Amino acid sequence: EKLFYLTAKTITRNVAEETFEILENYGMYLRTVTITAKEKLCFLDSPQCNPDACPYAKGHFDRVNAAVYEMIHKEFRITREKILQYAKEYQVCPFEFCLDISNWVDGIICDYNYVFDPNARLRRYFSEGMSGEYLFLIDEAHNLVSRGREMYSAALVKEHVLLVKKIVKGKSAKVSKLLDRCNRQLLEMKRECEHYVILDSINHLISTVMSLFGELEIFMEEHREFEDRDFVLDFYFELRDFLNIFEGIDEAYRIYSELTENGTFMIKLFCMNPANYLKECLEKGRAAVFFSATLLPVLYYKELLSGNLEDYAVYAESPFPKENRLIMVAEDVSSKYTRRNQREFEKVMSYILEVARQKKGNYMVFFPSYQYMKEVLKIWDNRKEQTDNRFCILRQNSNMNELEKEQFLQEFEQKREETLVAFCVMGGIFSEGIDLKEDKLIGVMVVGTGLPMVCTEQNIIKEYFDEKNSRGFDYAYQYPGMNKVLQAAGRVIRTMEDRGVIVLIDDRFLQKGYQALFPREWWPYKIVNRNNVGQTVRQFWEGRLLDNR
Repeated sequence: EKLFYLTAKTITRNVAEETFEILENYGMYLRTVTITAKEKLCFLDSPQCNPDACPYAKGHFDRVNAAVYEMIHKEFRITREKILQYAKEYQVCPFEFCLDISNWVDGIICDYNYVFDPNARLRRYFSEGMSGEYLFLIDEAHNLVSRGREMYSAALVKEHVLLVKKIVKGKSAKVSKLLDRCNRQLLEMKRECEHYVILDSINHLISTVMSLFGELEIFMEEHREFEDRDFVLDFYFELRDFLNIFEGIDEAYRIYSELTENGTFMIKLFCMNPANYLKECLEKGRAAVFFSATLLPVLYYKELLSGNLEDYAVYAESPFPKENRLIMVAEDVSSKYTRRNQREFEKVMSYILEVARQKKGNYMVFFPSYQYMKEVLKIWDNRKEQTDNRFCILRQNSNMNELEKEQFLQEFEQKREETLVAFCVMGGIFSEGIDLKEDKLIGVMVVGTGLPMVCTEQNIIKEYFDEKNSRGFDYAYQYPGMNKVLQAAGRVIRTMEDRGVIVLIDDRFLQKGYQALFPREWWPYKIVNRNNVGQTVRQFWEGRLLDNR
């Protein structure tokens, strides 16, 4: 009936659109639409979905049928740009127009949220009691573990309670009284919390939150305009989500309180294993395929994505010739927290220079954190006399916008006399989903095993799975970390003709636990050190390296 192609990021949506274009060129009759978030489609600076504030909402229903009719009779691959073009021409709301178009197409390309998120799912397809003959194709499925945890978790923040109390003061005695009661209960829990506490029951708090939610709903209906109403509305949704999630809590959850370093206090309903909730959504359709280049180990992903260890799994062998790539593991450097010192940073710098010196081209270096990257960049800046005129440096910054990201990637398209070395962060916007083919990228260096930062949530995940299957460290740290490594390494070798080198800079990659997570195409690999890495890379580029198959 319909095919839903679900993605985690904008760039993979573009890949899906290109794929459908290829299928169309081969004769496949399939009309598709790409659904984009309302904020990214709206013609206004911020969505205001009422006829008084938005000229596209005013008279929308008078004009939208003609716009839909025109679109579905003229277009096959309906992209964001096409939606905006027709919406402007017919003066209709682009987001609602896009949803109406989805009724008339064979394929829908959209974010995970539109199928899985209880607050964002497409109700015309997935409301209570509704289902269909749908096929779900879930791209980059490794991302759905963390996204699933996020979608099925909720938090109540004490500071938000206090802020809303100030805003509604003098406007509603009932709401103010309940906010005060809620704040007192949270204060009592805060006094018993030095860092974080796993809670067995919060029924007393839930009773207050339910009463507060009911009164706040009446208040918002009666007070349509007042200063900071948007913040109170966000708080109203925060309460709604908290109550909705609490209603479905089971053994897959942990409830905890946390006092953060900046003094914020919250109660969180944290979903450890989203599989059952994802499965409920998938049962709205007929079948689902999860796919990714990094679904390793597959039993981990079966447990956390479908909950059924008997589900079919297919390992697709890499089509790329092994002789076109060189995998190396450094045996004389470590990025362990206890070993993060000037000496180790110097070693990493040596690897970067030795590898990049052997062949002019574009390289990416992925670091475990911005702080680690900054330490190595300090050394690079201090060695300018060794690198001037031979290297061009790119640096990933935190919170880069779309334009900055595009400009960063455009640097790999340029013809230049120097070698380009891009300093990036593992798990960031450049470590997956980007497609630099042929000589646009000839080498990737991955510093460290990608372990997530030690934090409350990762520790709670570890404790939960230690109790469940004695694999807490693997589930909380090693598997998510190795996934980041695999994704970063996968930026090089994108076509049958590509040639490139991959260097794993951390001696932990020589341990059995990590090697068990290597994809099949990573065998065999070369063990290198600072003395021979340059020679090994040079021999590879010159075609003189033995046993590289």
